[in-house]
This record gives sequence, structure tokens and C-alpha cells, in this order.
Amino acid sequence: MLSNIQIVLVQTFHPGNIGAAARAMKTMGLSRLILVAPRRFPDDEATAMAAGATDVLENARVVDTLDEAVGECVSVIGASARLRNMPLPHFCEPDEMAEHVMTQAASAPVALVFGRERFGLTNEEIQCCTHQMTLPAAPDYPILNLAQAVQVCAHELFTVWRKNPENQYSAPAPVQSTRPTQQQLQAFLQHLDHTLEDAGFHNQPHSRTLERLHAFYIRAQPSKKELSLLRGMLSAFSTPRDNGPSNK
Repeated sequence: MLSNIQIVLVQTFHPGNIGAAARAMKTMGLSRLILVAPRRFPDDEATAMAAGATDVLENARVVDTLDEAVGECVSVIGASARLRNMPLPHFCEPDEMAEHVMTQAASAPVALVFGRERFGLTNEEIQCCTHQMTLPAAPDYPILNLAQAVQVCAHELFTVWRKNPENQYSAPAPVQSTRPTQQQLQAFLQHLDHTLEDAGFHNQPHSRTLERLHAFYIRAQPSKKELSLLRGMLSAFSTPRDNGPSNK
């Protein structure tokens, strides 16, 4: 299950933080690191801060966009130091996040996404996620260093894994995930937007109508079969009906 967990760092500014995050990952059994448009990588500072976790750096995947990083994941947790006014499921306790992630990781890839050192993830990037997460901290200074945030989350994940004795002695039997990937879910949401636009549905930006609709379907967590059914329904709405020959 640990091998199905991806740590995604978005536009990391200081390469030393990439190395420190890699070290935090390796100490907790995580190995899949994805970097979205890092400022400098590879870099000697990253290697020095990795302190023995150079294999995590060497195997890290570098991509241009967050969509590319999380496209195959069935659950994407976006970490943020501040609450966003977005109607997405939210974890405020890291142990609850870890239980959810480990359950999903038993059958499919899952991602934890961390933003830039200076201002974290943008609202658009949070919308690429299925969940939000805020780590509890002192209210007068609730901002963790990037590598510290990765370490806290990695420790919680490892704790859940360690407390299940079966995980330590044998790999769990393969299970086919029924959850759609983020790529499949985003394709459905785009299909929904286009169908509503073609039907003359009036989007009200100030009410964040489409954003709330997206969040509704994300919270519903449809299965692959249910998502396929919904897409078939949208296609039916877009197909002109043939009423047969006129009797007139």
C-alpha cells in the first residue's frame, strides 16, 4: 500500500526542501516522489539534504502540470495552511487523512499534494484535488516548513500501515479499485460543463455554480460504473431525438 502513495510537490522554490522531503519520505517507507515544475532540479543542495535518500530523488518524476501528476490517482489530498471557501471534503486531523489514504491505496494510486513554500497551492490547484487537508498547529503561527509537513503526513501514513500486522509480513491481495481516476473524474466534469453550456444553463460566477456542482460530484465519490452511467446520461441529453416520420 505504501508503494501506491505519491508525494507531489508543486513548483518547489528551494531545492533543499526537495531533498529534505525525500528524506522524510524514505524514513517512513514512501518512495514515489513527483515534482511539478520545480525551480531547480536536479541540484546538489537537494542531494545533500536528502542525506541517504538519493534513490528517492533519482527515481522522482518531473512533470509540467498538477493534472499530469495526479491523473491516475483515485484520491488526491491537497495540503493547505489555510481553510478555503470550497465545498470539498476536508481533513483537519492527519490520522483521519491517513486512514482514508491507506484504504484507497490498497487498490489504486493516491496522491498527497504540497504547494509552494511562499503561498502554497492556488485555488485552481485545490480544485484538482478530491479532498483538502489542514494540519493542526499553533493558531498564532500555523505554517509548517514544506519538509516538516511531508514528515508529519508520512509518519501518520506509516503509523496506520505499521498498526496492521498483515502489512508487515505479506503484501495484501490485489484488489481492483472501483473508484475512477482523477483523469476520468475531470473528463466527466468537463463533459458536464459542456452539456450544461449547450443546454443554456446559466452559470453564475459570483455564486460559484459550476464549482459547487463539481464539489457535489466529488463528495458523492461515484464508482467507475456510476460515472460511466452519468456520462451516458449526459450524452443522451446532447443527442437529438428521432421521433420518426410525421403523421401530418
